[in-house]
Amino acid sequence: MGSIHLPVIVAVVIAYVVGSIPSAYLAGKWCGVDLRQHGSGNLGATNVVRVLGIRIGALVFVVDTLKGFLPVFFLPALTGSPHPEILSLTLGAAAILGHVRPVFLLGQKGGKGVATAGGVFLGVAWLPAVIAIAVFIIVFATSRYVSVASLSAAVALPLAFLFTGAAITDPFFMASIVVALFVFFTHRANIGRLRRGEEHRFTRGNAGVSKPQPPRVA
Repeated sequence: MGSIHLPVIVAVVIAYVVGSIPSAYLAGKWCGVDLRQHGSGNLGATNVVRVLGIRIGALVFVVDTLKGFLPVFFLPALTGSPHPEILSLTLGAAAILGHVRPVFLLGQKGGKGVATAGGVFLGVAWLPAVIAIAVFIIVFATSRYVSVASLSAAVALPLAFLFTGAAITDPFFMASIVVALFVFFTHRANIGRLRRGEEHRFTRGNAGVSKPQPPRVA
């Protein structure tokens, strides 16, 4: 029985489709809630925690991380590509794009891509990824702001590559810079709320099903 040889374009499509699995949306539907109409309206693990609680949010976070990890860890070997690093980054970008713009939701917005990006780097460079995840946990534990933790982890990732000996010409280091910029871009509304002192902070007991808030009257 011959070995599997997967065309690169097929691998990229698979990565995008895997990234497109709307785990937060499905978790909400399973609980009878459309997360797009509750909390922040975002289909990411943070809003799942805010609306449905920490247990379901943690499950969604793990699934979103696997959406980035699995394609870059398994698919390059199936293609036989002579440039596995470049292919891994391409597959990772496809998975993140799928998470942010999932095909299953017909182009509507998904999550912000932090967990899926973390999964991508766990698959290609686990030590810098673990350092960035540790930074996320520490910053969140001390600040209780998920957005601040996400932004801090985004900054920590390229620094972790340099700390672990990566050259500035390393494609994974350069990709970490792009991902950091992307995370800041997807969190631009959060940055605005932080500057205005309006960002949501997690406190003990504030996670659970929430009702949509009425629009503010100017």
